[in-house]
Amino acid sequence: MKCFENSFHVSRALLIHDEVLAEKGLKLRIGFDFDEYAWITRTTPTKEPIEPSFRPDLSPINPGEGYWIMGVDKENAVAILAAQRLYDLSGSNLAEHFQSLKAFYADPAVHANRYDRCTCRAPSAKTITGKVAYHGDYWIREDFRGQGMSAIIARVTHGLSFAMWAPDFLCALVERWALDKGLVAQYACGHHEADVSILVEVEGEIVDYEYWLIWRTGEELWNEFDRHNRNALILSSPFPPTRSGAT
Repeated sequence: MKCFENSFHVSRALLIHDEVLAEKGLKLRIGFDFDEYAWITRTTPTKEPIEPSFRPDLSPINPGEGYWIMGVDKENAVAILAAQRLYDLSGSNLAEHFQSLKAFYADPAVHANRYDRCTCRAPSAKTITGKVAYHGDYWIREDFRGQGMSAIIARVTHGLSFAMWAPDFLCALVERWALDKGLVAQYACGHHEADVSILVEVEGEIVDYEYWLIWRTGEELWNEFDRHNRNALILSSPFPPTRSGAT
């Protein structure tokens, strides 16, 4: 019954947001096969390499513990990609999960590059535990940026993650520019902390990324999506009504 109920919420969420995206010339699809997602990302022009967390050859995702979103334009070309997965950190915490590299690789001793490092000094990361929904590998094609896409994709993915998993926490890693553009307000109820450093080798070059951790609690998700009607807020548009032709 729970699986049926969750599927119902997922379907209703996608249907409502399909109408909003259709006005912008986009169709939305949800997928669960990460081999397919890896192929889509490899064949999508201008898309950066997929995160190890969502590569099934490096970090397999069990059925029911991950999904991805794809938006395509009127020519059926990929315009939006985003991936989400669930971590069971009941005996650990997010800081430990990052620093051990288990957030990125099923077996870091086997799969991690010798240069791979992660340092997580964000204080709250040690308190993020239990069922943790990790949202990542987010990409919007350049011609669709600046049109409010981040707001609607955040609404869709938060709603889907809540409906399917009811996580204790939902989190992501973002760069500083994303905060400056207001992503925290859209995504994380203001919860953000600096100082997550990831050192990796990309195509033979050593790259050091500096991220901010942003998150929401399960209680905040529950309150937003209405503790008496779980799909109430999922079913509303994140955009105010606009005049015909407005962008």
